[in-house]
Amino acid sequence: MNFDARPLPKKERQRLLESVIGRRRVGTQLELREALAAAGCTVTQATLSRDLRELGIEKMHDELGRARYAIPGGRRSDPAAALASVLEQFGRRVTAAQNLVVIRSEIGAAPAIARALDRIEHSLIVGTIAGDDTCLVIARTAGDARTLASELA
Repeated sequence: MNFDARPLPKKERQRLLESVIGRRRVGTQLELREALAAAGCTVTQATLSRDLRELGIEKMHDELGRARYAIPGGRRSDPAAALASVLEQFGRRVTAAQNLVVIRSEIGAAPAIARALDRIEHSLIVGTIAGDDTCLVIARTAGDARTLASELA
C-alpha cells in the first residue's frame, strides 16, 4: 500500500481511474482501489462506485471469460488519435535530451503513453520505456529526438 496516497479532486481521480482501466485488466472494485492507491490516490468504495457509474464504465468479460472493467466504446481504432488523446489528457511536459525524449505525465499515465507511442509505429522511435509518471522515448539521433519532441509537445 502506498502511504503517500491521498484523495484527489474528482476530475483527476476519474482520469486516473480511466487510465488504470485502459492499461490493465481489473476485475473488481477492490483491485481498482488497490491500483488507485498504488498510484497515490485513496478512494472509498462508495466514491469509486459513483465514479464508475458517472464515467459509464462497464463490467464485461475478456476473451478468456475473466471479468474486467472496460471504458465504453473500447479502444480507439486509430493509433494516432489515441496518442493525441492520451497526451492531451495526461501529458505534462516533453523534453528532448540527446537522442532521448522525456515525457512527464500524471501519476500512473506513463505506461499508457508508451503503449500509444508503440502502437503508432513512428519511424523515428526505436523504443519506449515507462515508469509511473515518466515515459522515455528512444530515437536514433539527437535530431530525431528534437523532431519527435516538437511533434509530441
